[in-house]
Order: sequence, then C-alpha cells, then structure tokens
Amino acid sequence: MRRIERSVIFNKNIYQWWDIETVYKPIHNSAGMTDDEMFADVEPFRIKMVEPIKIPSSEERERSLKEAGLNVFLVKGENIFIDLLTDSGTGAMSDRQWAGLMMGDETYAGSRNFYNLESAVADILGFEYVLPCHQGRGAENVLHTALIKDGDVVPGNTHFDTTKAHIEHKKGKAIDCTIDEAADPYIDLPFKGNVDLNKLEAVYKEYGKEHIPFTVITATCNSGGGQPVSMENMRAVYKLSQKYGILVCLDGARFAENCYFIKKREPGMEKYSIKEIAKLQADCFDLMTMSAKKDAIVNIGGFVATRHAEIYDKIKNFGILFEGFVTYGGLAGRDLEAMAIGLYEGVDQDYLAYRIGHVRYLGEQLKEQGIPVLWPPGGHAIYLDMKKFLPHIPPEQFPGMAFCAYLYLESGVRGVEIGTLLNGRDPETGLNRPAKLELVRLTIPRRVYTHRHLDFVVKAVMKVWEKKDQIKGFELSYESPVLRHFTAQFKWVE
Repeated sequence: MRRIERSVIFNKNIYQWWDIETVYKPIHNSAGMTDDEMFADVEPFRIKMVEPIKIPSSEERERSLKEAGLNVFLVKGENIFIDLLTDSGTGAMSDRQWAGLMMGDETYAGSRNFYNLESAVADILGFEYVLPCHQGRGAENVLHTALIKDGDVVPGNTHFDTTKAHIEHKKGKAIDCTIDEAADPYIDLPFKGNVDLNKLEAVYKEYGKEHIPFTVITATCNSGGGQPVSMENMRAVYKLSQKYGILVCLDGARFAENCYFIKKREPGMEKYSIKEIAKLQADCFDLMTMSAKKDAIVNIGGFVATRHAEIYDKIKNFGILFEGFVTYGGLAGRDLEAMAIGLYEGVDQDYLAYRIGHVRYLGEQLKEQGIPVLWPPGGHAIYLDMKKFLPHIPPEQFPGMAFCAYLYLESGVRGVEIGTLLNGRDPETGLNRPAKLELVRLTIPRRVYTHRHLDFVVKAVMKVWEKKDQIKGFELSYESPVLRHFTAQFKWVE
C-alpha cells in the first residue's frame, strides 16, 4: 500500500491546487493513473536556484555539538544538514520578491517601498497605520515600551518566549488563558489555540482596565503546538474586551496559516477567500504585531499596525528611538518591497494548501511510525511529545534539549526545544517554570525542503527513538537571565 496523496492535489484543467481527503490505493506502476494520482506529490513551484548543503560526518557533528556546549542553537549553520530550528526568516523568497529587491528606494524618509507596504497591509488586513520594524521582537519592544507599565498584566493564549520576555522586561506579567484542552497533546480538536473566555473575564475582573494594556492572541499559537484560533473565538474575545474597555492585539506572525485553518475547519467560513478571512480576522483586533519573517516569507522584517491614530501616536516615537524613522523602521527599502509582495503571496490559497499539507505530511509519517506527535498537526511545525518520548527524564533535566542533541548527533538535523528550558525561570522565585507540554518543535521553512527531505527527518527521528532509553538528561553549566535557551550551555547528567 502506498499513500498517493499528501494533503494537496493538482487539477490540470484549472491549474490550481486543492485539498482532498487522504486516500490509500495500491500502486504498482503508472498504468491507469489518473491525473490526480500523477500530480499528487508535486510542489506548486519550480526551483530556479539551489543552495548546496553539506552532510557533516559523525565526527564533525560530535565536535560541533561539544563546541556548542550541547546547545544546538550554538551549532554553526554550515554544520547542519536539515535545519528545522525555526521558520523565521528561513523561507525561500519568490522570483517576484527577488525582483522587488532590485526596486529598493533607499530614501531615508518617505521611501516609496514603505507606501507599497502600507498599501498591502491596508488591503489585506485593514489597518490604516503601519510602523515597520526590523522583525517581530522589534515590534514587540516598540509596542510594549509604549503601553506596558510596572505591575500590568497581559492575558493571552500561551505567550511565546519573546512576547513573555518583553512583558516581563517591562515589569509586567503574562497570564495564560488558553483552553484547558490545549494541554492535552492527543485530543483532536480543530482550534486548540482558542482562549478560554471564563479565564479571560476572571483576569479582567481581578485586574481591571487600568492594569491591562491589552490582551494578545497568537494565531496560530506557537508555544501551544502551532494550533489555530477560530474566528468565533476571536470575535468573542473582542466583544468581551470591548465590554471592559481593553484593547486586543493580534500576534500575527502566522495570520495567513490561521486563516487557512479557519476556511477549512470552521463552519460557514468555507465560502470566503483567504484574503477575505484575513480582513474579517483583523476586524477582531485593535492592533497587530507581525514578524514578517513567517507568513510574509521574507528573511527580515516586521511591523506594528493599528486602526487607531492615538495608538500610532503613542508608539511611533519609540519606533524612531529603537528602529529608525517611521517609513523604514530599521529596514532597507528593498526589504520593505519584498515584505509587501510577500504579504500577498502568503495569503494565496494554492500556496497555503501546499504549505499546510507539507507540514501535515511529516506529522502523518511520524505518527504512522508510532512516534508521540502532538495532534492535530500545527500550521508551521510538528511537535514531538517528550513526556512520552523520554519519560525517564524529568522536566528540570530538559528532555527536549537532550532529544535535540541526540537528533543532531545521529543525523545532522536540528530541531528546537519548546518546554521548561524555553519557559524560563519565575522572575519572583527564580525557580524553573515547568511547561504544561514538554515539546520538541520540528519547524518547516517555507518553500525550502522537499518531501524527500522530510522522509529523511522521519528516519532520523526513528533512529533516536530506537536509542531513547540510552538518552540522559541535561544540567545547565551556563544560563543567561533572559531568553536563556538561545545561549545556554549544558553537560550530560551522570
């Protein structure tokens, strides 16, 4: 038996990609194949340029990891075979984006590329005011400096590492209001990134408008397994927040992937285009931060956007202070142009069908081999459950980091821990904050790796699975006080 469909399929008559249900058929040869079967595994793009990648030897891998203090973050890129550390800035730009680079207007103030970006944001998302920043955490820094004060709280759905770090750096506190079901890695729900409205209202009642600068919804929810948030839930959060006079912010790094899930999973939304859903989604928010390195498929860039002039007036001077003038925000004009083009490419339904299907393919292959995979698959990554993969390693010994080290040693593949190490220490007690989920994220860059690369990843994970009982935990030999996972170093627990 051979699976002949990988979540996307080509219809030659109209030259578009569409989703179909997974089907299994015995295939012995190409005789009698339909067009659907013939085109089932084909990427919706042609490759015009390639970057050779080196396969490091086992000796080189062992030496590189030792030099990195066992932290795969610190391994040089040239010593990685398949890099699944992140999808941030690692995608392949299109020919149109590369052409856009050649039209960069490097005027310090008033670059035409900024106005192209401003127009794209207004057209796709409906936000009138746009402040470009060098990337997502630059956008968070600008926004949080302007709006968060000592003692404030920011509720949301499982804040990501940089978001929480920025909140805490401003002496605020992040409060997780995600639905309880999100903590179950195996319950198959369509929108596990949703906010629990009862939890959220309890926070509103306890702290009041004066101590809640905004609520943040991350869609899709990265730390929760790349899970989407429903349109119904976002509308309900916005309505509740308006009742209490509290702003709502979209962390929209992967807003387009969230829109695709809404179209495919939410009743009544199938009739809308991705672009229409993007506008409806943005209508549920007062403002937005974005790392354009994700769904705008650029190597650098981000922005803060809002529909309120008074919010823009609060943030723009901090943008100038931290990022640069309001029409370039720490970016070259050519980067602004590539970002404007990438926003349109990111909401293309044909591309998204391939993108989500590509990620799901990896999850299905791992699940079929008995690997404990968070389900359903997220939009940008597959998450492995370390509590089941390495049950003998306690959270304080960072099982996700131990797995990543072994995965690299066995295959040259790099993943990333999303668990207790990333969760950091409680700023008041100094103790590790155990994560609800101990995960390893295998993050798929956009338009970079083929299905054959993902097949290799499956083999690599299986090799670690076969040795899982031999894997030891980690203990820290160095950690920084903020965002420690980026630069921490370790030694094996004896």
